[in-house]
Amino acid sequence: MSKHQVTITVNGQTYTREIESRLLLVHFIREDLSLTGTHIGCDTTNCGACTVLMDGKAVKSCTVFAMTANGKAVETIEGVANGATLHPLQEGFWEKHGLQCGYCTPGMILSAKYLLSQNANPTEDEIRHGISGNLCRCTGYNKIVEAIQYAAEKINAEA
Repeated sequence: MSKHQVTITVNGQTYTREIESRLLLVHFIREDLSLTGTHIGCDTTNCGACTVLMDGKAVKSCTVFAMTANGKAVETIEGVANGATLHPLQEGFWEKHGLQCGYCTPGMILSAKYLLSQNANPTEDEIRHGISGNLCRCTGYNKIVEAIQYAAEKINAEA
């Protein structure tokens, strides 16, 4: 298998690695960088547990080759908080009980972050559509929607 050099900025830090061309972004993040907050769920883009932001856009890293991220900026759940200060989405999931087991939470937060970057004041239907690519087996989604609404209100109040 041929190796290729990639340079990817993850959570603001730039990494250069030699990788196999078939390496998936989720494995690069988890195994090469030891950032295990990005979860592997289905390997088919159905569950969204592996969602990260690539150049600001939500992507499911289980079906994106790491080579595709060469020269790009990737944000994982580890990069969402500002030091010890939670992002309003993280705070919303905490305050509104938007998580139970937590497995879907990193991908859900990053999908919601992308949604809010595109629509600062989404309706409930728009939120549900925005997270429709992320599955949660525990919460029934109502608390997740409330958490995203909480974050949108807080972000808009701070703007």
